[in-house]
Amino acid sequence: MIVYSESKAQFVAEVERNDIHNRIRAQLRALAKVSPSDSEVNAWRNSLQFMANIVRTPDLPDTSRVAIEFVVPLTSKRVDFILTGKNEVEQDTAVIVELKQWSRVEMTNQDAIVNTWIGGGARETLHPSYQAWTYAALIRDYNETVRDERIALEPCAYLHNLDSELEIRHPRYKEHLDRAPAFLEKEADDLRQFLCRHIRSGDASDVMYRIEHGRLRPSKNLADCLSSMLSGNQEFVMVDEQKVLYEAALARANKNGETGKQVVIVQGGPGTGKSVVAINLLVQLTKMGLIAQYVSRNAAPRAVYQARLTGTLKKTHIANLFRGSGGYIDCEPGSLDALIVDEAHRLNEKSGLYGNLGTNQIKELIAASKLTIFFIDEDQRITLKDIGTVEEIEHWASAAGAGVSRFELSSQFRCAGSDGYMAFLDNALQVRETANKWLGENEYDMRVFDSAQELYDEIKRRNHANNKSRLVAGYCWDWASKKVPDAIDIEIPEDGFSARWNLASDGSLWAIAEGSVEQVGCIHTCQGLELDYVGVIVGPDLIVRDGKVVTDASKRSRMDQSIRGYKKWLKSDPRAARECAERIIKNTYRTLMTRGQKGCFVYCTDAETRAYFKSLLAKRQVSHAADSSVVSLFGDLPWEQTENSQEVSAIPVYDLEIAAGAFSEFQTPDARTWVLAPDHIAVTPDLFVARVVGESMNKQIAADSWCLFRANPGGSRNGRIVVATHHQIDDPDNGGAFTIKRYFSEKVASEDGELINARIVLRPESTDLSYEPIVLNVDDADEFKIVAEFLQRLN
Repeated sequence: MIVYSESKAQFVAEVERNDIHNRIRAQLRALAKVSPSDSEVNAWRNSLQFMANIVRTPDLPDTSRVAIEFVVPLTSKRVDFILTGKNEVEQDTAVIVELKQWSRVEMTNQDAIVNTWIGGGARETLHPSYQAWTYAALIRDYNETVRDERIALEPCAYLHNLDSELEIRHPRYKEHLDRAPAFLEKEADDLRQFLCRHIRSGDASDVMYRIEHGRLRPSKNLADCLSSMLSGNQEFVMVDEQKVLYEAALARANKNGETGKQVVIVQGGPGTGKSVVAINLLVQLTKMGLIAQYVSRNAAPRAVYQARLTGTLKKTHIANLFRGSGGYIDCEPGSLDALIVDEAHRLNEKSGLYGNLGTNQIKELIAASKLTIFFIDEDQRITLKDIGTVEEIEHWASAAGAGVSRFELSSQFRCAGSDGYMAFLDNALQVRETANKWLGENEYDMRVFDSAQELYDEIKRRNHANNKSRLVAGYCWDWASKKVPDAIDIEIPEDGFSARWNLASDGSLWAIAEGSVEQVGCIHTCQGLELDYVGVIVGPDLIVRDGKVVTDASKRSRMDQSIRGYKKWLKSDPRAARECAERIIKNTYRTLMTRGQKGCFVYCTDAETRAYFKSLLAKRQVSHAADSSVVSLFGDLPWEQTENSQEVSAIPVYDLEIAAGAFSEFQTPDARTWVLAPDHIAVTPDLFVARVVGESMNKQIAADSWCLFRANPGGSRNGRIVVATHHQIDDPDNGGAFTIKRYFSEKVASEDGELINARIVLRPESTDLSYEPIVLNVDDADEFKIVAEFLQRLN
């Protein structure tokens, strides 16, 4: 997502009017549902004045383009400033500029970490060169368009209030400065030369637009990368607070014995990178010669990690690296250098098969190690026995005389990097009220199915790609097949659906076992793990009545250990018991619905509950009501056709020919067939497929290409390829009211100071220079309309 995108000339004009911060704030609210703080708005007002002074030089073409607050794909990180154009060899280039208002910086002994004044106090934070480089690395890693089309990414940092280079350019930071130079207050000319060196001509091909709509691949799967990481390879780029936490933990480990026992508490929701940082710490601490172990109460992630390492490490070595939380009852106090406790919210008081051993797992872990790092998300406690809270950890740390440090991870790397989806989910499940009452069209692929069988079929179809999609459910059905393998566990007769719970033989390896897509998993076999797509069956333990989410622990299976003791508690303190059970049930579904990196598909056994979730997605649900007959006209479509217009991934194909020339003859579009979108396309109601004819856009779109479009696009169209209509301008060759061109508007200020279009230019991009732009004056405005935005060619 790009919050702001305009030509360099337009950007400079808006800064000169002192209006740039208002426009960015309005765009951010509209596109991302984010209300920026006053300090963030002031940062735009101040820093962008400096950037306008930098780019105002005539040596940078007016037709280069500026993008502000670009959201890095599959994360929630935003890039401050990007300038795009072509370099000296005509290669498309994007220069990434990390802007800082700092006036004071101090060096630290940690890699890529500096100390500066932020938020009213001195804090450790990332060196801006490292920050700029990681953003470039993430864009390159996650965006196939950048790699396939060889778009150059050039990162740098600009600290326009900093006048001393001693600390920021200390030799400790040389590696990061070499990757992304940092420019200071008196080095405006140096930054200007850096930009001019990389941007020699204008952005005629809209680099950021192509990056924004480029094909993405999801974050790497931690389990798949584990062996490589333990071999010393850097598989994941740690950004912002992840890197700060990582370096702080290593610094404490280096001082083991000097500062006494240390406890680090790391809070973060699903997909914030807790496990990635945990494994990176395990690797680095081990390389430092320290005795470090990865600990988790839940067996599933440990079993998956160990399976991935089989054949690369000795079994004894694996067992020494990955341990359960109940194994420290008799451990010699302080005998370990570091314990990295993942999923600390799942820790129990007692240990052992019958829960009768030890005193308290948190106490025992802290006692066993000089440094104990707890990764915790209290909203993922899913049993009555889970005692992992920040308060409980701090209590036992104090009792042990340990120093305590707290960190928080907030950046999203699961759920397509959508903080919006997480906030939406909390609001939908009524865990907490948020501003995200509806899920935006492009935030995350969430769908509600009317049939459990249809959900099951879709998950199996998605799983064909790489065996990373699974069906899960709330524990509302007995696990009969555990003892009777032929028994059916989950039956929903009205949908013709029946299935078994995960096989006992797979145990904690269900999430990666071959053929396990044929079974249904539960919270105990998928918590702490990542899938591509997750299908969630919401059972009768969570329903919606008159808009209120209602939980009922009695609908859970009698075999479910997560609410063991609930009935007894209900008699002694019914209010507390119900409140705790409600939290557990909501946390369970929240956790299940955040396992998917690409998407979450949902079926609710209760009809009113299905209707509730559908209503929250109503603005993005696909509604297909047109003729779905398949005719020979569409025989060369590049995607698989379907006769089922109700297919959740179906996109309508219009019998429409869009002229890559002048305006075509007037046509009335009709959806005559449908195609099934591939996995990387998030289907929304405004998508459609149509054919482009003619040669006037052949640099971007070959004649007779099938293309994907978005109807009625919002926001700025400047520099984008659009489909336009006009009732008075005709094309003698192709006829019609539709044309496809790159849109440019020339604005002037009205008497009241408002910017209005003086004229619109629709420019061709063709190897045939005989094609001329279509120029529309302000008098043509009533007859002119943008009806769609070009997204990508399909063949």
